[in-house]
Amino acid sequence: MNPLLLTDGYKVDHRRQYPDNTTLVYSNWTPRKSRIEGLDEVVFFGLQYFIKKYIIHDFEEYFFKQPKEEVIKKYSRRINNYLGENQVGTKHIEDLHDLGYIPMVFKALPEGATVPLRVPMFTMYNTIPEFFWLTNYFETLLSAVVWLPCNSATIAKEYRKVLDKYADETSSVPEFVDWQAHDFSMRGMGGIEAAVTSAAGHLLSFTGSDTIPAIDFFEEYYKANSDAELIAGSVAATEHSVMCMGTTEGECETFKRLITEVYPKGIVSIVSDTWDLWKVLTDYLPRLREDIISREGKVVIRPDSGDPVDIICGNPNGKTEKEKKGVIELLWDVFGGSVNDKGFKELIPQIGAIYGDSITVARATQICERLKEKGFASTNVVLGIGSFTYQYNTRDTFGFAMKATYGEVNGEGRAIFKDPITDDGTKKSAKGLMKIDLIDGKYHLTDNVSWEEEKQGELKEVFRDGKLLIDQSLSDIRSRVKSEINVEA
Repeated sequence: MNPLLLTDGYKVDHRRQYPDNTTLVYSNWTPRKSRIEGLDEVVFFGLQYFIKKYIIHDFEEYFFKQPKEEVIKKYSRRINNYLGENQVGTKHIEDLHDLGYIPMVFKALPEGATVPLRVPMFTMYNTIPEFFWLTNYFETLLSAVVWLPCNSATIAKEYRKVLDKYADETSSVPEFVDWQAHDFSMRGMGGIEAAVTSAAGHLLSFTGSDTIPAIDFFEEYYKANSDAELIAGSVAATEHSVMCMGTTEGECETFKRLITEVYPKGIVSIVSDTWDLWKVLTDYLPRLREDIISREGKVVIRPDSGDPVDIICGNPNGKTEKEKKGVIELLWDVFGGSVNDKGFKELIPQIGAIYGDSITVARATQICERLKEKGFASTNVVLGIGSFTYQYNTRDTFGFAMKATYGEVNGEGRAIFKDPITDDGTKKSAKGLMKIDLIDGKYHLTDNVSWEEEKQGELKEVFRDGKLLIDQSLSDIRSRVKSEINVEA
C-alpha cells in the first residue's frame, strides 16, 4: 500500500488548512501522563524500526519506485471515493514523488533511554518549505507503530526491577533473571506487528520469548546477529493437546515418555494441570523422581490455571495440605535441594516450575514476596508474561501524543502550543523549539528555545532527507536499559 494512505482521513487536507505561506512545521512525540501507579518514566523504543520500515523501505518500494501516473491515479481514486467531491488535489503528492525521498529530520534521544513524563522522546520537522504538510501527516502512522513497543519495553523493565530485587535478596543465581520472565504474548496481541514490536520491547530486559519473529525484527532493524549473540531463546514445551492425547489414565506414562524418551536431556517444560495438578506433584513425580534427578537437564512443571500466587506459593486457606503448600514447596518435598549462602532454599537443578497465565507486575511481586516469606529463592520459578500484561494497554497508558509546537509562516517563526481550558493539564503542550538536557542522569526539557539552542542538547539527528544517520544496535540498547535499572536500584 502507498504509505501516504496509512493515515487518518482528516489528515489528507490539512495542507490547505495551514496559513498561506507556511513553510515549516516542527512537532514532538511525548508521553504526557501515566495510568500505572508509581510509574512516571517511560522507556523509548521503536523509532528506528519505524524509520527503516516505513520512512525508508515502504516509501521506496510502494511509492517512489512505483510509476508516478499509477501512484497518482490510485491516490486520487481513493481520496475521491472516500471524501466525495473535494479539492485535496494531487500536485503535492506528485511533487513528493518527483523529489524521490522524505524531506524530514528526526531528532531523538537514544533508544532504550528512560524518559520522564512530559519530556519529548523525539522531534521532527520538514527540510524543504513546500513539504511542511508532511510533518503532522505522519502523526497517525507514527503513533500506531511506536506507542506499543515503548509501553512493552517500559512494563518489561518493571518486571526486571522486581525480579532483580528478589533475586539479589534470595538467590545464588541472579543472572537467571534473564530467563525468569518469558514472553508468551504473541497469540493474544492485536496482530502480528503488535506481537513482534511488543516482544521486542520485552527482549530489551529479558532473553526468554516464544515470539520467534522478534529475532528477525532485531536482525533486520537493530543490527543484531543471532549467530553471534543471544537475541531470544526458549525450550521444548508441551501443550494440553499433547497431554490429552495421552489420556487421563496414561498421564503418568506421558510424563515418563517425555522425560526419558523424547527429551532424555536438556530442558523440557510439561503442562501439568490438564486434569489434576496436585496428583502430578504428589503421585507422578515421586514415581518419576529417579528418572528426573538422573537426567542431564531440567524438567519444568507448568500449571496454567487458578490464582498464580496461591498455586505457586500455596494458599493459606486451601482445603487440602497440597493446596496450602503450593507447587514450589511440594517440589521441595519430592526433590529437595540446597540452602544458599543467603539462607534460602533452591530446588535441585533438575526440577523447576513456570506459571504462564494472568501474570502481572503486582502478582510477580506477590509471588516473589511469598516465596521469600516461606524461605525459598525467587528464582525457583519462571513467570510466563502474556497479553494480559502487554495487550491490556493503549496509547493512553502513558498519554502518548505527537503535537506541533513551532512553525514558520512568511519566514517568521511562531511558537505554538495547546492548553484546553476544560482539560486537567494533561493535554497542555510544550511551546516552540525544544532542547533536552541530561542533568544528574535525568532528561529535562527546555522549550521555546532558539534554533541555536535547539541544535544543542541530547536530541541527536537520527534521520535526514531519506538517510538514516544513527544505526543503533540491540546490544547497545539492552546495555542502556540495564544500566538505568542498576542506577535506579
